[in-house]
Amino acid sequence: MAKHTNDTRNRIITAAWELFYENGYDDTTVDDIVARSGTSKGSFYHYFSGKDALLSSLSSLFDEKYKELSETIDPGMNSFDQLIYLNQELFFMIENTVSLELLATLLSTQLTTSSERHLMDQSRYYFKFLRRICTEGQRRGELRSDIPVTEIVRSYAFQERALMYDWCICGGSYSLCQYASQQLPLYLNYLRK
Repeated sequence: MAKHTNDTRNRIITAAWELFYENGYDDTTVDDIVARSGTSKGSFYHYFSGKDALLSSLSSLFDEKYKELSETIDPGMNSFDQLIYLNQELFFMIENTVSLELLATLLSTQLTTSSERHLMDQSRYYFKFLRRICTEGQRRGELRSDIPVTEIVRSYAFQERALMYDWCICGGSYSLCQYASQQLPLYLNYLRK
């Protein structure tokens, strides 16, 4: 039953963000989301109080991307290269399916909210997967072992947020993927053994 519950919620989230990208947030209705997701209004309101509540679901969309990538990533790839690969895939998705305005809204709500800061939720799949990669990287001698895994993950997540934030405040005037492919390895080089 829990899998069906997650599937329904994820279908709603995926449909919503597709529509936000295609039509814009303001021109997307709950009815549009329900139709695209193949669910019902009852299901929609079971998971979300309204369209605004979906803004906090972008982290779920990111987690779904990481789950998808976890099934296809080469486990023999160096852990540092895995981190760079994951970033490139996530940023490609963001650049091509998430509007700049909505990403900026998500990031700004994380600064002003007094409730859940979902991007920082350590129980998210994103953080679990990164911890697994970094733990394996330390075990294989690819990442420094004098830095705790939690700190490596924290630094990686910090750099991703910084790159997204900069892209937003620059109005998307450059390619997020290309800039990250140049900058992230420089930022994270100190983690290599």
